[in-house]
Amino acid sequence: MRIGELAEASGVSPRSLRYYESVGLIRSTRSGGGWRDFDLATVERVVMIQHLLAAGLSSFTIGELLPCLEATPEERTGVMEELLAQEVVRLEAKRRDLDRELEVLQALRRDL
Repeated sequence: MRIGELAEASGVSPRSLRYYESVGLIRSTRSGGGWRDFDLATVERVVMIQHLLAAGLSSFTIGELLPCLEATPEERTGVMEELLAQEVVRLEAKRRDLDRELEVLQALRRDL
């Protein structure tokens, strides 16, 4: 399928799809005319990428996770679990930072 078809099927803009390809999250082949041609399975991969981005993961981390997610249970080495645990720690720290910022803003509002 071409990039427009992938964009429509996945709900992701062609621009984002080009970015995903440029950082190695998805792959295409090229037609004789130079058009990108994506495999049908790429739709599911793009949807997974969107979920991972929505969870706050970086493109780099997603690139590390995708092979783990696509591996059979027998092929998994624990890398995915470790990466996800690290992301949970990172997001919990970010939440603590946001809570502190909110407390400061709420105190300022009370004092006004």
